[in-house]
Amino acid sequence: MSVKPFKINIPQADLDDLQARLKRTRWPDELAGVGWSRGVPLAYLKELAEYWRTGYDWRKYEARLNEFPQFTTEIDGQTIHFLHVRSPEPDALPLIVTHGYPSSVAEFVNIIGPLTNPRAHGGPSTGSGQASTDAFHVVAPSLPGFGFSTPVQETGWDMPRISAAFTELMRGLGYEQYGAHGGDIGAGVSGMLANIEPGCVVGAHVNTDPTAFIIVGAEIPLDTSTLSETEKEHVERLQQHYQREGKGYLQLQTTRPQTLAYALTDSPVGQLAWIVEKFKEWTNPAAELPEQAVDRDQLLTNVSVYWFTHTGASAAGFLYESAHSAEGWVPPSDVPRGWAVFNSDPILRRVFDPEHTIEHWSEFDRGGHFPAMEAPDLLVSDMRKFFHDLRPKT
Repeated sequence: MSVKPFKINIPQADLDDLQARLKRTRWPDELAGVGWSRGVPLAYLKELAEYWRTGYDWRKYEARLNEFPQFTTEIDGQTIHFLHVRSPEPDALPLIVTHGYPSSVAEFVNIIGPLTNPRAHGGPSTGSGQASTDAFHVVAPSLPGFGFSTPVQETGWDMPRISAAFTELMRGLGYEQYGAHGGDIGAGVSGMLANIEPGCVVGAHVNTDPTAFIIVGAEIPLDTSTLSETEKEHVERLQQHYQREGKGYLQLQTTRPQTLAYALTDSPVGQLAWIVEKFKEWTNPAAELPEQAVDRDQLLTNVSVYWFTHTGASAAGFLYESAHSAEGWVPPSDVPRGWAVFNSDPILRRVFDPEHTIEHWSEFDRGGHFPAMEAPDLLVSDMRKFFHDLRPKT
C-alpha cells in the first residue's frame, strides 16, 4: 500500500470566496414566534454565519489539525485520507476510530492526545518508568466522500465496501490486531470490521444515544416483545416523534441527494444550516443551543471541512448508497462489544440488550450524539476501560 504524507492547506482564494459568499447571503423571511420548530431560526443563523465570516479563524484550526500526522492512500480505486498518530508507548494498542454524519475527523481533536499519550493527559499508568496499559496508536480515516477522502470515483461506496477498505488500510499499516471504535456511521463500520476480521479486531466499541436508537429503530424492526406496555408506549412515542419531525434530512439524502447537492455546494449558509440543525437536534437536550453542547469553533471547523472539500454532496450520497445497498443488516460477531450510551435512556438496553449479552455497557447523563466533542473525558475513560483487558498478550 502506497502511503503519501498529507497536509491541509486550503488556498487563500477559497477563504476569500467563503467570506464573500457569506457577506452577500440572500436571507429568507421567517414567521414570528416559530423558534426551532421549523428549522434553524433566522436570527440565530445570521449571528452564527457572521461569526464564521468575521470571528472564526480557519488558519488556527487548520494548523491544529495539521499537528496530527496525516496521510492519503488509494484503496479499491478510492483516495482514503487518514490521521495516523502513534503513541510513545511501545505496547500501545492500534485503534481505528471512525466518524459519522454530519461529522469528520475534526470531531476527534480532543480525544487523540488522551488516547495516544495517557501519561500526558492524566491517564492511568502501570507505574513510573513502565508503559501505560491504556495507550493507543490511533488511525482516524475520513470516510470516502467525506473531508479529504475525495472525490468519490464511482457509485457503490456503501458501508460494507468502506469497511472492507478500512481492513485493507489497517493491514497496509502493518496492524495485525487492533480495536475499533465509532459512532453513527462509524458504529456500523466498527461492527462490520469485527465481522469481516474477527481474528484481527480484538474489540468493537461504539457510542450511541437515544437519537441513534430512534433512527435505527425506524429503519430496522425492533423486538419489543419483552417490554411492558408502558415501555412499548415509550418506544412508540420516541419513534413517532422521529417519523414526524426528525426524518426529513434522511428521506431527502437517501432518495435525491443530487438535488440537495447544489444548495450544499453553492451556499455556505445552506451547508451551515444543514449541519447545525443536527447538532441542535442530536446533542444533549439540556443544551439550548448547539454551542452550549460543543465548542463553537470546533463545530465551525467541522462545517468548514465540508465546505472547503465540497463534500456536502458526496457525504449525502453515502446515505443514498446505504439505503440502496444489497447488503442486509449484519448480526453481531463473537468479538467483544462495548456500548457507551450518552444522554442515556434506560429503554435502550431493554430493547437492544435485554439478555445483557453485550460485554461492556456504560450509560452517561452527559453528552449526546457527538461525545468526542461533547464529553471527551467520559468517552476516553470508557474506551480505556473497555479495551484494558482486550490487549493482545505479549
